[in-house]
Amino acid sequence: MQKHTVAVSAEWIQWVTENLKRGCDQQTLVATMVNANIDPIVAGITVLQIMGQQKGLFPAYAPLAQPDAPNAQDYRYETPRFPMDRNFIRTYDKTVRVVMRSQQPVIAVVDDLLSLHECDELIALSKEKLKQSTIVDPLSGEIKPDVDRYSHGAVFSLGENPFIERLDRRIAELMHWPIEHGEGLQTVNYQIGGEYKPHFDYFPPHQDGNKLHVEQHGQRVSTLVIYLNDVEEGGETIFPELHLSVVPKRGSAVYFEYANSMGQLDTRSLHAGAPVRSGNKWIATKFMRNKRY
Repeated sequence: MQKHTVAVSAEWIQWVTENLKRGCDQQTLVATMVNANIDPIVAGITVLQIMGQQKGLFPAYAPLAQPDAPNAQDYRYETPRFPMDRNFIRTYDKTVRVVMRSQQPVIAVVDDLLSLHECDELIALSKEKLKQSTIVDPLSGEIKPDVDRYSHGAVFSLGENPFIERLDRRIAELMHWPIEHGEGLQTVNYQIGGEYKPHFDYFPPHQDGNKLHVEQHGQRVSTLVIYLNDVEEGGETIFPELHLSVVPKRGSAVYFEYANSMGQLDTRSLHAGAPVRSGNKWIATKFMRNKRY
């Protein structure tokens, strides 16, 4: 199977920019890039990013770079924490249906994790505390605005109120990981043009800022992204290495894990949030750590 690149050169960016200005069709541009061995999803995101920049929807395009990470072939897959032999996951207060799963890498999509009322309530609570999304600086370890994610978010502490406490417990049981190892539930809102470029959720340990952060709080081992609304167009969670795209569905969620017992990190967990083309997107995210957070 031929390997596709997940990096886009400056020459390709210029080529896309010029051809969009000439009025060339978006699908034709993506097809040409794919024929040149560029990953189909990355090609699509590239064209959408440049289109959005030309329309003034978000800042100037920054090229997708090959992530700085160890060789994916070095990662050893172990027995997944998520139960891969069940079609239903039963938590203390709800039965959740599994609709898709993969063992290498470990990914699962579940349906009806949150009720429609719970989605609405979490959005309403989030609107009261929205701030610009942030990231851990890989060099200094400081928290700073995230230039790769055009969005606003809110963070809830563990058990912040009875409603959040109920969700924290249900999510921890679904993820099969101790509730006290989880970061506080985070919600994010993306407007038209909002996206999150390809990235890893774990902290690459060779970067000084990440070393300090992991020593203090532990390494992330798994993620759950919950969709709080239906998105009219765009907003998919994409895994470029797998050519996999998960379409947002209100109340559903996508789970993935990327760390084993030996401390290895799975680079195939590379993922992105595709730009929202119509409407807006609300998600809630839970990150689990390898020690009490």
